[in-house]
Amino acid sequence: MEFYLIIVVLLFVLAISDLIVGVSNDAVNFLNSAIGSRVANWRTIMIVASVGIVLGATFASGMMEVARKGIFNPQYFVFAEVMIIFLSVMLTDIILLDLFNTFGMPTSTTVSIVFELLGAAVSVAAIKVMSNGEGLSALSTYINSESALKIIIGIFLSVGVAFTVGAIIQYVTRLLFTFNYEKKMKWVGVVWSGIALAALSYFLLIKGLKGASFVPAAFKQWTVENTFMLLVIAAVAMTVLSLILHYLKINVLRIVVLVGTFALAMAFAGNDLVNFIGVPLAGFESYNTWQASGTEANNLLMESLAVKYPAKTYMLLIAGGIMVLTLWFSKKARSVTETEVNLGRQADGLERFDSNLLSRSIVRGVMGLFRKTSSSLPKGAKEKISEAFSPKEERELNPPAFDLVRASVNLTVASILIAIATSMKLPLSTTYVSFMVAMGTSLSDRAWGRDSAVYRVAGVLNVIGGWFMTAFIAFSVSALFAYLISTFGGWAIVVIVLFAVLFITNTFLYHRRQAKSQKKLSAAQSRVERVPAKTIIDDTAKTVVNSLESIRTAYRASIDGLTAENRKRLQEVREAMKGLAESNEEFKYTFHGSIQRISEEMAEGSRSYLLAYDLQQDIIQSAELITNSIKSHVEDVLMPLTTTQTAELKQIAEDVDAFLEKSAEIIRSRNYTGYEELMNSQRPIFIKIDNLLATQSRGIREEGYSARNSMLFFSILLETKDLIADSTAFVRLYYAVDHELTLEDPFILVNKTHGKG
Repeated sequence: MEFYLIIVVLLFVLAISDLIVGVSNDAVNFLNSAIGSRVANWRTIMIVASVGIVLGATFASGMMEVARKGIFNPQYFVFAEVMIIFLSVMLTDIILLDLFNTFGMPTSTTVSIVFELLGAAVSVAAIKVMSNGEGLSALSTYINSESALKIIIGIFLSVGVAFTVGAIIQYVTRLLFTFNYEKKMKWVGVVWSGIALAALSYFLLIKGLKGASFVPAAFKQWTVENTFMLLVIAAVAMTVLSLILHYLKINVLRIVVLVGTFALAMAFAGNDLVNFIGVPLAGFESYNTWQASGTEANNLLMESLAVKYPAKTYMLLIAGGIMVLTLWFSKKARSVTETEVNLGRQADGLERFDSNLLSRSIVRGVMGLFRKTSSSLPKGAKEKISEAFSPKEERELNPPAFDLVRASVNLTVASILIAIATSMKLPLSTTYVSFMVAMGTSLSDRAWGRDSAVYRVAGVLNVIGGWFMTAFIAFSVSALFAYLISTFGGWAIVVIVLFAVLFITNTFLYHRRQAKSQKKLSAAQSRVERVPAKTIIDDTAKTVVNSLESIRTAYRASIDGLTAENRKRLQEVREAMKGLAESNEEFKYTFHGSIQRISEEMAEGSRSYLLAYDLQQDIIQSAELITNSIKSHVEDVLMPLTTTQTAELKQIAEDVDAFLEKSAEIIRSRNYTGYEELMNSQRPIFIKIDNLLATQSRGIREEGYSARNSMLFFSILLETKDLIADSTAFVRLYYAVDHELTLEDPFILVNKTHGKG
């Protein structure tokens, strides 16, 4: 008994963990539109969503059946077997969802739980039929194939439907509103808001009442039979209310977005709570049934799971409380939300995802289709459409990702689709519906322009690919865990739990490092006030000094590691260079915004910043080429340097170390007392390097130096010249800025300094 009691306790511990990782992923479903449109401050949005979650959790008691009998037939499994299935599912779920959360990728908790149940049930059933001498064809007896297939087909069909409907509704809505929607609020805005609020009211009614155990069945049936009448009454009432609010100078679209956020949050808690606590509750019920039966764990068939058993309200409220706390404090939830908001944002900018062959092909195909369709339209119609879809000029440097019109469409369309599917008893994924509606509205709103389309499409494809991976990973890992627990018992449970703890710990540390880096970039991007160019250049000086000091250390360590053939030290250098390259992302991600921040009359500052950006890329690239080539040479156990080469490189390393140290000090202090001395010291180093290159060439001809040895030596010396040249250019740049000298052409400075122009 103690063994299964421990499993029940473990299931509830895993349920708490699953609630945390699950909410972190599913928060994107109801937060992205409110956050992306900045309908209110963050605190207000969180309060609205939190109330929706708590209310939705209390309505979830009727939604727990999928974990009990929706995927497998419990009457054919004994108690010991269903406990293995439930434990395997929960262990897999927290690992899978945490993995997606770490990389900020939205996925479906519904798909994960369905395929985990399917994988574990198939694994346990396969062991059962094999031990009974039955063929694998007998698996169909144990698996609820009809229900499972219906759920799977419904979920994946919702992807295409949601995208298409979202795109069409947004296209029509934008034609009516245009981007200057404030001028259309009196009539178009009021009517649209009335329809949207009516749809959201219907959604709340259908989703809320369906799962609520305390609402009489007769009243539920009456709402279904009188749906059309209720919708008409709601539409008229909400339109009148919208008109009153408009005359009270209240932006009705804000009300729509906040109500929609509340509605989807409630639906999420009511619909998806089963994904997190349905399995542990089913395990707890199974344990109580077995304990009361007095039968052996391997003999009691779990027919009791086939009977509907509503969850206790206090358990639902506890789960709702955990979900709310996670919503407020989970940093991973914000990462997932940022992914969807960035994929749908109206403005151009740097993209998270790289383009690929498929995304490029899709964009080209759609553009070709658009040209053909556009050419058949009358000129007047094309001008009207073009005018409606021309975004207004933003006065803010950091505007919302999209406006309230698109946010209201996102929430309304997603709510309607989920409500319709619920009323027709069709299963779907709220994540898939919400995400694909948001992507469809982004496409219609022309948020995916020529400068961003391939990257946004690639991002969507990555997310969709992740959804298919969810199904595959959920099925296979859950099946593997079920097999291991069935075969090795308690020892397998201990090992898998330890693996899960280690995995989640590592992903937590990884996400914290990524979050710190992203926070730094976001802080830099959020500085949107106009400032003098010198202020921007002063900011870059700190980054440049850090780069010079890091490169100086890495250069000396690489030469020492090469001469000593110390692989460990070279690996440390490689990690340090990777860190430098990552820190340099601030330059990359703030480049466009920093140029925007420079006052218009300070065009010279823009050129200076451009030069600093160019030099930063060059010097890090040269340093990486040196450290990577040295590490590869030693890793491949190639011929070491000769004694003469070693002495020569060490001498050069000392010269480079002194030069970089002096350069960093001048830029840090902005004291140019040693400026002329530094400029004059560049040429002797170049002469020394050129002499070494000539000596190496003679060595190849006369001494028979090996090819690999020579290639490495040449590479180090040539890139060292670039390091010195870039360092000199940095000092000259800041000298020019501080002395208010004009850079007629910033690239002349680079070319002359490199000796290439």
